[in-house]
Amino acid sequence: MANRSCIIRLSRYKNALNRLKTLNFIRVFSDNLADAAGVTAAQVRKDFSLFGITGNRRGGYKVDDLADQLNKILGKEQLQEFVLIGVGNIGRALLHYPGFERSGIHIAAGFDIDPVKYDVESEPPVLPLEQLAEFVKRRDITLAIVAVPDYAAQQVLGLLLSAGIKGVMNFAPICLKAPDGCIVNNINLETELENLIYFVNATENGN
Repeated sequence: MANRSCIIRLSRYKNALNRLKTLNFIRVFSDNLADAAGVTAAQVRKDFSLFGITGNRRGGYKVDDLADQLNKILGKEQLQEFVLIGVGNIGRALLHYPGFERSGIHIAAGFDIDPVKYDVESEPPVLPLEQLAEFVKRRDITLAIVAVPDYAAQQVLGLLLSAGIKGVMNFAPICLKAPDGCIVNNINLETELENLIYFVNATENGN
C-alpha cells in the first residue's frame, strides 16, 4: 500500500494534468509533472511504478490515459458522496464550495443540532443530526466531514462509526482517534497557521 505522502503527490499530479489539459497538452513527461508538484522527475516515475503506470521515454504519457489511471487510483472515476456534520462557519463554507463537484466529490447533506440551520429544501439540505444514521444507511455513504466544536467531536465520531462511516475528515480542533476499520484525517487550521507563522519568522530571522 502506498503511503500518505505518495497519495498526496498523486493528487498533485492529477491537478497538474488538469491544468495541462486546459493548455491543450496531448502528452506530458515526468519533468512536466515534477515541476508542477515540486518533486523530481525520478520521484514521479517511482510513484507511478508503484501502481504499474508506465510511460515512454521519448513519448512520455498520454494526458487523457494518465488522468484516467490517476482518477481510478484516487477513487475519482465515480462521484464520492460525503455527509457533513456541523454547519457553522467552516461547515457552511465547505457545504457550498463549488470546487468539490469538479473533483468528483459531492456533499449529500449537512447535519446540525441547531433547528435554526435546518433547511430541507436547500441543495444540499441541512438536516437534524438525529436523521444522520438513517440517511447514511439509505444512501450507502461511507465518508464524512466533521466541523463541530472540540467538545462535541468525539461523540459525533461515535455516531458516524455506528452509522457505518469508514472515513472522516476532521476539522474540529481536536485530534480524533478511530478504531480499526475507520480512517480519520485531522485538519487543525490553527496548528497549520502557527506552523506557517513560525517558519516565515524563522526564515526572516535567519534561523
